[in-house]
Amino acid sequence: MLRKLLWILLISFPLFAILCASFSEENPTDRRVLVLLDDFAIKSSHSLYFKSLESRGFDLDFKLAGDPKLALQRYGQYLYDAAILFCPTVERFGGSIHVASLLDFVDSGHDLIIAADASGSELIRDIAVECGVDFDEDPAAFVIDHTSYAVSETEGDHTLIASDDLIQSEVILGSKKIEAPVLFKGIGHSINPANNLVLKVLSASPAAYSANPNSKLSSPPTLTGSAISLVSVVQARNNARVLISGSLSMFSNWFFRSGVQKAGSTTKYEKCGNEQFLTELSKWVFHERGHLKAVNVRHHKVGEVDEPSIYRIKDDLDYSVEVYEWSGTSWEPYVADDLQVQFYMMSPYVLKTLSTDHKGRYYTSFKVPDVYGVFQFKVEYQRLGYTSLSLSKQIPVRPFRHNEYERFIPAAYPYYGASFSMVMFDIGFRE
Repeated sequence: MLRKLLWILLISFPLFAILCASFSEENPTDRRVLVLLDDFAIKSSHSLYFKSLESRGFDLDFKLAGDPKLALQRYGQYLYDAAILFCPTVERFGGSIHVASLLDFVDSGHDLIIAADASGSELIRDIAVECGVDFDEDPAAFVIDHTSYAVSETEGDHTLIASDDLIQSEVILGSKKIEAPVLFKGIGHSINPANNLVLKVLSASPAAYSANPNSKLSSPPTLTGSAISLVSVVQARNNARVLISGSLSMFSNWFFRSGVQKAGSTTKYEKCGNEQFLTELSKWVFHERGHLKAVNVRHHKVGEVDEPSIYRIKDDLDYSVEVYEWSGTSWEPYVADDLQVQFYMMSPYVLKTLSTDHKGRYYTSFKVPDVYGVFQFKVEYQRLGYTSLSLSKQIPVRPFRHNEYERFIPAAYPYYGASFSMVMFDIGFRE
């Protein structure tokens, strides 16, 4: 019996260790990442990118995309907290992984990186479509640009794009400016302008278009100009993040180490911006930046410290909350001037911008409106690049009791005077 128990413990311990290493709100970067590859050669050809992740504490598990033992979860628990799909040609995943399971993976709050290519399979395209991105329908299409290409020995190859049209967001790309253009060779995609969950982080120039470079154009290209996105990101409503690139090559060691000179420019950079761009972007995708948490939500009457179970109309109250941002290694105070609280019942009766002490604490005071019912303190905070905050606390508000009204209402003094004058007049008349 003892031997059987020890055997069960030995078998279950590795699984227990895997499940314990999952994503934690208190330590967002302590996570396991599944990396699916078309070929193990990609592990070597893209080693600089993988090493940058491992150096920041990520545990990468490399698997072939067709491995029959693949699984995202076991016994109802996810084994990984993020996935990287560097398998643009895969026609079918192995094991229990498929399009629906990957979408469930994202719907459960996990992050995803997808690298497609001009030879991208329908499987990868289907996943991208579900994330709000449409790749060019032509499987042989490349993004071509005759004005913003990278100068090289092969002057006729204008599919090697040198783009510097980056999203202007420090939270997504970091505070250090990316000086050198980013090299890109692959397929372009479009996003729906009405979809505010998808953002273009690297765009093509107005002169770019998507077509097969080995054949003459028989009809106008479907993707043209700045509408072509080279790299996009998605932040879902559950704060899961997805990176979609039309090029696997841009993650490679060769691109990371390449110098670049943009056509029409006399400036030649010894190193292109790919390494800085993709490293900083991965920090955002894996929640090392732009990840907020709110703690210590408090409210009470002015002059008190305990949270009441009910308020009375016209009470003066204090409200406060602490907001912090994950810096990659620790939680730092988040400082902003646009955080607001609503005192809400069907519609906001009070809307106040919160003041901050620049140490993470936000606070305000206001008077409970002269309306009784069930109210909510609501904080709905959405800002580009940051995880959204949605806080609510329900509290009832009662009217005055019969013995809490003022004995004499100042606004009624004229009526009181009129009543007394009529009484005095009546007394005088009788006399």
